[in-house]
Amino acid sequence: MGIKNKIAQYKEWKSGVKHCTFNPDGPGVVRIHLVPPKFNLFKNAPYIVILNGYYLLPLGYSWAILLSGFIEEVNLFDGKEMSESDVSSVFENTLEKTRHVYSHIPKDVLREDLEEILDIIFEIAQGGNVDAEIEKLSIRTYAGRMSAPHRMDLMVSAMTDECGKWKCNQKCLFCYAAGQEYAKVRELSTGEWKTAIDKLRAAGVPMLTFTGGEPTQRADIAELVEHAKWFITRLNTNGVNVTKELAAALKKAGLDSMQVTLYSHDEETHNSLVGSAHFADTVAGIRNAVAAGLDISVNTPLCRKNADYAKTLEFVHSLGVRFVTASGLICTGTASANHENYDLTEDELYGAVSAAKAFCDAHGMEMDFTSPGLIAKEKLENLGLNVPMCGASLSNMAVAPDGTVVPCQSWLAEGAGLGNILTDPFARIWKHKTALALRKMSEEEALSCPFRTGLGKEKNNGK
Repeated sequence: MGIKNKIAQYKEWKSGVKHCTFNPDGPGVVRIHLVPPKFNLFKNAPYIVILNGYYLLPLGYSWAILLSGFIEEVNLFDGKEMSESDVSSVFENTLEKTRHVYSHIPKDVLREDLEEILDIIFEIAQGGNVDAEIEKLSIRTYAGRMSAPHRMDLMVSAMTDECGKWKCNQKCLFCYAAGQEYAKVRELSTGEWKTAIDKLRAAGVPMLTFTGGEPTQRADIAELVEHAKWFITRLNTNGVNVTKELAAALKKAGLDSMQVTLYSHDEETHNSLVGSAHFADTVAGIRNAVAAGLDISVNTPLCRKNADYAKTLEFVHSLGVRFVTASGLICTGTASANHENYDLTEDELYGAVSAAKAFCDAHGMEMDFTSPGLIAKEKLENLGLNVPMCGASLSNMAVAPDGTVVPCQSWLAEGAGLGNILTDPFARIWKHKTALALRKMSEEEALSCPFRTGLGKEKNNGK
């Protein structure tokens, strides 16, 4: 690679993640984050394009230069509607920028490449079929080129206050956070969370999930979401506090998606699993989010008490929800002591998920299963579902209520901290020995949750 190419590559790396959004108010929103690999003078590695916070697309260096220039030009029109002449200007300026690096490439060839890149990106982001051959890339093989995770979960409320009372408005039987060390600390202030968000942008993290505890217990949640507009943002909530007013405020703040946990279509079953009589409030929250035009999904952790999952999906479908996720139980927090009494066997879990997938396919719904290792890879592939893997300290990390960074939002016991987002350089947090060990897990090891295999339990106990 010539010296001009290497200089350009170094500048791209120094400039960090680049982002632009098309049709922000939808339908058909397309959000692009272009993530550069670590710079290496002697080696090249693909860039990663993250589309709508979900699809990961590897991109070669030359196409990354094209797309980078295009993003820079598009962002000159931020918040404005672009005319045909504006689009033409963006294309011309992008091609001129690219020719500073690839002066020997004819402009019409660069134009064809740019049009092909954008066709692929828009087709993937909007759920279409793509004819282009796209090389598969395992994030674990790419880990050495990463300098930050693709998603950070912000636990913006603690589970308990200083008096030991629940700050969350529910007492879920299988809460992954309750009672753990970093669920007992003080919460960061609004200003401190904004500083943390700014530091995560500087570190190159493109996606944020606001979670808890229960993030809607904070009066400033919409303000924090608005401060994070550069990112892909998601809110994980039990839906109890999602009034019409809050749903509208979150929509105005630019929230990209909301996930509501609903355990069952049956009120008694749901309430028994969440430890409160809030079924009607959660359902109202889902309706309010749908009415506000928020992109909403419903998550259901499956156990012996709610294995009739297909019936729950029938109810969810009637609420206007088209995307759902299911999981097994996360065996940390209060669930560490009682999950085995409620766990479904693999066959039982597979049966429930199979019936649910059939319902989704028949009713135009999309579904994901998110628990690594609980259903065999081959079985999930036969159902046409993605195979989940542990992404702790790789695709995702979490910030505990006091700013402590932990490998994932379930990893909250004493000794789990990798550093503090407010006081430690992110590079040091990223290279913590626990984080490095988790990224060195093999593909086979990552097919199971470390808390199920023992690694997470040992680390969570400070061993």
